[in-house]
Amino acid sequence: MADRPSTPPPQAAASGSGLTSKSPLTPEQVKKIEINRLRAKALRTQREEQDRKQSNGPSAPRPSSNLAAGQKRTHAVISTADVPATSRDARNPETIQQGPFRPLDEIKPARNFTKYVEYDFSKMTDTKGGFLTAEDDPHNRQLHAPNQDEKPAHMTLKEWERHQLLRSLRNQKAGPFEPGINPLKKEENKVCRECESLEIDWKWEDCFHCAVCNTCKEKFPERYSLLTKTEAKEDYLLTDPELKDEELLPHLERPNPHKATFHNMRLYLRYQVEEYAFSKKWGSAEALDEEFTKREGEKKRKKEEKFKSKLQELKKRTRTETYRRERAGGGGGEFGDSIDRSGKHTHVWGRAVENADGIGVKSCVECGMELEELEL
Repeated sequence: MADRPSTPPPQAAASGSGLTSKSPLTPEQVKKIEINRLRAKALRTQREEQDRKQSNGPSAPRPSSNLAAGQKRTHAVISTADVPATSRDARNPETIQQGPFRPLDEIKPARNFTKYVEYDFSKMTDTKGGFLTAEDDPHNRQLHAPNQDEKPAHMTLKEWERHQLLRSLRNQKAGPFEPGINPLKKEENKVCRECESLEIDWKWEDCFHCAVCNTCKEKFPERYSLLTKTEAKEDYLLTDPELKDEELLPHLERPNPHKATFHNMRLYLRYQVEEYAFSKKWGSAEALDEEFTKREGEKKRKKEEKFKSKLQELKKRTRTETYRRERAGGGGGEFGDSIDRSGKHTHVWGRAVENADGIGVKSCVECGMELEELEL
């Protein structure tokens, strides 16, 4: 216990106030301090008078806010009733327009943002090639044309549905837009080419120039079924210019069922395609079959020639590999032996994969050697 350090005794203060002693001020210093205080007070009074003159009329001086610590300021001290006009108050827009500040209309953006353009997406039109506005291209008919798929602002939802229904019936020539039957001039009325019925499909009459009723279309599908463009090209060996000629082969356009963004699907009437292919282009159905067989034989011959050329290339590569191994080994060797004679390498073949030419190719997992599977 005797070796434990103890707290040293407190030192006595230099003076009774607890502060260190300082040299007293000289009479000249006291006089200078008093003069500076009076000068600052006069400047403050002069500044308050100038602020009062610039405000709207003379007003009573604002009470001083020099309060002791712990005291609350009065409402008169923090009131904004007599704020000078030079003070910019964001709560009052009139104060922004007055004084030395610029009006809001004259405020310009920074130099880095002068090329910024703000677009209104509600006024843009989807032209399937990017969103454009009518101001960008004033001569574009697509932009200025009214959009048929959007409801006008002056129409109610019920009126818009009725308008859509009428437009659909008008396009299909059905309902109230179906051409009437004239009982006085029966020779002018169009009848079905199969059953001579007056109830024909006017849509087909307008598109294919074929007067046929719906019953006969379902009854004779071998004549009145619809063919796609691909079927007409592959089965009847027709070309694109022939299928594009509407006077030669009229077609009906429908939305593509695979994807909405694809081109519309073209449908052709079977009996019209067969009539043109058999009588005008190939002469008969037998001649079409002969041409089809001839083209298939030509395809097979070209495929065999391509296969033989690939086989010759494989043989050349094999002979080159054998010669290279003989030169490297000195004494020759068998296929599969390593070049540096470190041991025999056994190929581990993976699964065969067809390449772009339709030939199966398998490669070794260890050395990466490729080998084509030959079908003899």
